[in-house]
Amino acid sequence: MRTGVWLVGARGSVAVTSIVGALALRAGLAEPTGCVTESPALRGPALPALGDLVFGGHDIAATPLIKKADQLASAGVVPARLVTALHGELAGIEAQVRPLPTGATQAEVAACVADDLTAFRRRHELDSVVVVNVSTTEPAPPPRPAHQRLDALTEALAEPSSGPEPVLPPSALVAYAALGVGCPYVDFTPSVGARLPALDELARRERVPYAGHDGKTGETLVKAVLAPMFALRNLQVRSWSGANLLGGGDGANLARPAANAAKAASKQRVLAEILGYQPQGNTRIEYVDDIGDFKTAWDLITFSGFLGTAMRMEFTWHGCDSALAAPLVLDLARLTAAAHRAGRSGPLPELAFFFKDPLGDGPHGLVEQWQLLVESTRDLHRQAAARGGAV
Repeated sequence: MRTGVWLVGARGSVAVTSIVGALALRAGLAEPTGCVTESPALRGPALPALGDLVFGGHDIAATPLIKKADQLASAGVVPARLVTALHGELAGIEAQVRPLPTGATQAEVAACVADDLTAFRRRHELDSVVVVNVSTTEPAPPPRPAHQRLDALTEALAEPSSGPEPVLPPSALVAYAALGVGCPYVDFTPSVGARLPALDELARRERVPYAGHDGKTGETLVKAVLAPMFALRNLQVRSWSGANLLGGGDGANLARPAANAAKAASKQRVLAEILGYQPQGNTRIEYVDDIGDFKTAWDLITFSGFLGTAMRMEFTWHGCDSALAAPLVLDLARLTAAAHRAGRSGPLPELAFFFKDPLGDGPHGLVEQWQLLVESTRDLHRQAAARGGAV
């Protein structure tokens, strides 16, 4: 099943690492370490093969993919030998990355995105195209009445001028365009994306699924493992605070207060969902240019045990966000494409395993999320087998 992966923010670190990784796996130059869909519990006929993924995308940046890949190699994010070996393939994908129009209305931008997606699907004879947002985090926008119903949203976008504020934030505008032409949408960021009633209505009308949001790759992944431990042992978490230091483009963007606040809220929300209450504390995010695409997180947890005995726990996480996120982007594209082929529409809560702030009412503990993912993926494999076996 030939599947398009359309990356919003295609010239960024996560996108380029995803592309390099997929090309290396296809060429047999790397192992699928970190790719959840390559684990025995999830592998099966419903998922498009890694070699059947075709890449394209949008970005406002002009840095060529090869140059960005060389920069990532110099920073130690991807092996330089892989980038050298894949220059030809990266040059071919370069032609599939499209700019977004400047000075255009939101309706014109949405039409451009829709046209690019339709042309990409036809040009490569793809069974489906999954749009994955890996662009920079947006500030949380104020609610607007046009978001509530699809007809009102469509009318607002058609107006020659919608006033000083845009009708939709960029991530939601891309989701509107993607869903409107039958493309599943995945938001790997804490931005609004498809989380609007009008866009849910559009997804169900067009019979396409969507998923999100904010990929769970580091500190929050550890929270999703540790918080259930405290809950199951009936230990009272009194405070949980974290400090995150990161560089790169994501860190530079999160130096902006509004984007920082949106990201911090997403990272902290998992605690209340798992514990059933919100302990004191917050997550601080600080930009440190010198550490580049790597990040360090330090967390302090204070808790009470039997007879009120005060105790504490600390942990430090040091990792490369792009290398942690990239295999998950490939996983999400494959799983969402399989769900689309199986006739799913609307949100995909079974993909909560991958997100800090997942859609739907599913579990927030990592083990429970994993069990839900395995069960739902087995259902997809059974349906694929009933349709005629391997794709």
